[in-house]
Amino acid sequence: MKVLSVASECVPLIKTGGLADVVGALPAALAPQGVEMRVLLPGYPAVMKATQAEVDVLSDDDLFGGPARVLSVRAPHEQVYVLEAPHLYDRPGSIYLGPDGRDWPDNPQRFAALCWTAARIAAEGVGEWRPDVLHLHDWQAGLVPEYLRDRHLATPTVLTIHNMAFHGSADPALIPDLRLDPGRFHPDGYEAWGRVSALKAGLIGATRLTTVSPTYAYELTTPEFGMGFDGLMRTRRGALSGILNGIDETAWNPADDPAIHAYADPRGKTRNRDALREELGLPPSDGPLCVVVSRLSEQKGLDLLLQALPTLLACGGQLALLGSGDRGLESAFLNAARDPNVAVRIGYDEALSHRMIAGGDAILVPSRFEPCGLTQLYGLRYGTVPVVALTGGLADTVINASPAALAAGCATGLQFHPVTVDALRNALSRLCELFADARAFTRMQKNAMKSPVGWDGSAAAYAALYRDLLHRG
Repeated sequence: MKVLSVASECVPLIKTGGLADVVGALPAALAPQGVEMRVLLPGYPAVMKATQAEVDVLSDDDLFGGPARVLSVRAPHEQVYVLEAPHLYDRPGSIYLGPDGRDWPDNPQRFAALCWTAARIAAEGVGEWRPDVLHLHDWQAGLVPEYLRDRHLATPTVLTIHNMAFHGSADPALIPDLRLDPGRFHPDGYEAWGRVSALKAGLIGATRLTTVSPTYAYELTTPEFGMGFDGLMRTRRGALSGILNGIDETAWNPADDPAIHAYADPRGKTRNRDALREELGLPPSDGPLCVVVSRLSEQKGLDLLLQALPTLLACGGQLALLGSGDRGLESAFLNAARDPNVAVRIGYDEALSHRMIAGGDAILVPSRFEPCGLTQLYGLRYGTVPVVALTGGLADTVINASPAALAAGCATGLQFHPVTVDALRNALSRLCELFADARAFTRMQKNAMKSPVGWDGSAAAYAALYRDLLHRG
């Protein structure tokens, strides 16, 4: 079974967030299921620099404003088709934003080109390889069903919603430039609130919809989390399923991690905790060392953490944070780091993230919404007890330390609800109380390290979904 995965980012070639981790992990995870997955990815400068031994497999004299070609390259764990279109992708800044921090004004065309090329591959194939199914990721791949419709192709499609907050909205004046059928610009098509919505095109047109946790699948049908599309999601409930993300258990393995002092038991964390405190300039403490590795944003609930931080510090806890994002939050956390029990590093450092998760006693994820979340999975894998909001994938992956769960010996972390400052303060107080009970806390850490966080179950679910599509087709 051949599947083309269409995405805007993919590790190890380019990454801005968890989407890239998922896209990069799926091909290897699906191979044992009999699925040959290849990835179609834009040719950003970082991608072009990383590709070698490429083979030119398709060309286009005018792809949304300039010439383009598709290169076939080998990445470490997957075959990748790179869409080289310098007029669209060869530019400084991040892959979505210009140097001024704003969206590139031609983002609609940039990702329409990716979708157009995916539809062409579905129609023509690449050599002898032609996909049976197209797996689309977020709004950047959302226009693929429209282009398949225009080509009268019935290739089944799966759209995975990694984050409903981003719609890929564009001015309707761009409809001709985007090569869209103007007759489809209506509420039952790709129109949303008077604008073109690439995400809605996918939500309407994809054969099946998935998202990255069962709880988030339900949440998307509610006004609170549906981001204006809750009604549409309710109408498509029968086509929607939630499949949890996993993590790369080879890259994230405390027993064989070159970035840390390796360990296979929670007792081995002591050396990493001492080393982390020394590296970050934190003093010894009898309370829990809490870590945050995150994009700094209100979605992640980190403004709530700032307000709740005095509660953690008052009970002897410490905070080490690694992340970047909202400038106001960056400044506020740097200001909080004036306290000797708070350490903040603005930016991102992959090796440091491993050292922080290995050295932390707990990892804090107070997100207002979280489709799946990966950092709590890293925490589980490393015996770093997650303290999480009861939402999305956080609700599906952490067993709350309720009295019943503690008595049964199955708790792996702490959950709090509602997502408020007071509830977070209470969770941090509970964390400190549990940490003071060394026996109970060690049991939680051991449970966490046994939690299933890999891709086996999720890969089987995706493979079953693809097979069902082909069977029904």
